[in-house]
Amino acid sequence: MTPRGIICAGNWIVDIIHDIPTWPEKSELVVITEQSIGVGGGAANVAFNLAALGGDYPVQACGLLGQDDHGATVLELCEKAGLPTSHLRQLPDAKTAHTHVMNVTGDCRTFFYFPGANDQLDASSLPMAAISAMKPRIFYLGYLNLLPLLDAPRADGRTGAADLLAVARKCGMMTCVDLVSSQNATYSETVFGTLPEIDWLFLNEVEATRATRVQIQGETDRKNMDAAAAHLIEGGLQQGCVLHTPKLSLWKTANQTLWFDVPQIPKSQIVSHVGAGDAFAAGVIHGLHDAWTPKKCIALGNKLAAACLRTPTATGGTPTLAHLQQPKDG
Repeated sequence: MTPRGIICAGNWIVDIIHDIPTWPEKSELVVITEQSIGVGGGAANVAFNLAALGGDYPVQACGLLGQDDHGATVLELCEKAGLPTSHLRQLPDAKTAHTHVMNVTGDCRTFFYFPGANDQLDASSLPMAAISAMKPRIFYLGYLNLLPLLDAPRADGRTGAADLLAVARKCGMMTCVDLVSSQNATYSETVFGTLPEIDWLFLNEVEATRATRVQIQGETDRKNMDAAAAHLIEGGLQQGCVLHTPKLSLWKTANQTLWFDVPQIPKSQIVSHVGAGDAFAAGVIHGLHDAWTPKKCIALGNKLAAACLRTPTATGGTPTLAHLQQPKDG
């Protein structure tokens, strides 16, 4: 039996997105012009994007929620998306993680994050025997450096995330991990303590600098992007990494260095940047699942990121594969 399917484990968050015209000065008031609610977090965003794509494989949601209104929102949205929720466990003594996202339309977004149940996720939280029985091809974990019980390096340098991913790899799954732009004091140690159990790593230029301490100077700094990616591979990354910025994507393995320009969309079409990186990762992960070429993987990632930029929530604009494969007029 050929392994099929993708496990999406890690952060499950309710995003409450506030559109504001400008960021206020301290003690000033700004009017919220629009508000929307959706799911957020690495696991949730990737799962919803993959479900919306409509691939011919199962997508399984895994993580922790609280027994509260936000938890009910996640379960309801999963049901609407066709995502099974049997491995989304609700904890009676925790609140569901949620984020207030302040979005300056066409410019930037700022996150106010309440971790809730996500802070209780550890290697014992997921039913790995049941997950393995499903014979999935890929185990995705997101976000590393926003799951404290999995992030903490031990005396031997390894992390709880490494232990969890090791189980997945022993069960025959390819492991894919996404980073987050947090300010953890042990950011680099967490990444390098997990690398030996990661097949594919996804990260942006900010995260690459924090992980490797290679100072990437802007969105087109190929020299230092390449140096950072090489450092990760030397540190134990099993297959390769995809390092992306709004302008460039780098596909890096021990034997291959490929650069791809990111097609730009007009700023007037950008509604929100929330979730665009996760949408990009979902496209690449779909390609990895189906053994696509790097060029085809990155192309799908860019299409999903562009669709995400045109919508207020992290997962509201994902096109289906059938739609993407339709011939274009003219």
